[in-house]
Amino acid sequence: MIISYNKLWKMLIDKKMNKRDLKNASGVSTASIAKLSKGENITTDVLLKICKALNCGINDIMDTIEDDEEGQN
Repeated sequence: MIISYNKLWKMLIDKKMNKRDLKNASGVSTASIAKLSKGENITTDVLLKICKALNCGINDIMDTIEDDEEGQN
C-alpha cells in the first residue's frame, strides 16, 4: 500500500496556496514539504500540523492506494 497526497495538492489549488504558503502556515520544514512532493513517508506530527493549518482532517489530505506490485511477490 502507498500513500497519495493528491488531495493535499488539490486543496492547496482550491485555497490558492502554494507549497511555500503551506510551509509558512503550518510551520513544517522545507524538507517535509519535499518529502510530501515525492510521496515519501512523513510523521503524523507533520500531517497534523498541516491539517491544523488547513482546518481539515487527515483523510482530507491523503489517501492510501493499493500497490499493484505488492500482490505479485
